[in-house]
Amino acid sequence: MKIGIITGSIRENRVNLDVAEWVKKLAINRQDNDDVEYEIIDIKQFNLPVFAEPTSPAYTDELIEKEKQLPWSQKMTDQDGYIFIAPEYNHGIPSALKNALDFLYHELNDKAAGIVSYGSSGGVRSAEQLRSVLSEFQVAHVRTNPALSIFYDFDYPNLNPSSAQKEAVEIMIDQLIPWTEAMIEVRNKKSANS
Repeated sequence: MKIGIITGSIRENRVNLDVAEWVKKLAINRQDNDDVEYEIIDIKQFNLPVFAEPTSPAYTDELIEKEKQLPWSQKMTDQDGYIFIAPEYNHGIPSALKNALDFLYHELNDKAAGIVSYGSSGGVRSAEQLRSVLSEFQVAHVRTNPALSIFYDFDYPNLNPSSAQKEAVEIMIDQLIPWTEAMIEVRNKKSANS
């Protein structure tokens, strides 16, 4: 089983990768079995253009197969579940994350996700907006949302999360793994029936 840890920011001097690395370390240490692989997927590395397709991927049975988007699409297709690292920018998700998601639809269908957010209010508005977007993709998102405060869980430029945040990430992972397994079964059943 593959779980992609998706960065949500492309800013210079971002702490997003630090949060992703911390979550990955906790996830690897948390797992009870060896059949879960965690990979950080940095949206910045894909250098995606602004989404300007004539049709939403939701309204076509085909994946967008343009050279620029194909590596991103394939990487997301290859994952069984996701953990999104979602900073809050102006009460919402960063435009780079929303833009990257707009290139997708079928790649995310019937998969599970967890969200780790951060911001002045823990990034909770970003997390709630992301939940709405993920629901449109038919993604089953787990309840627990570790919400890091930039005032209490960071000692800029360093990440310094509290033990409560560590525990929240562990709970989120414990929810995500069985949901991801269940969604694999959903996808397998749909494939068998098509």
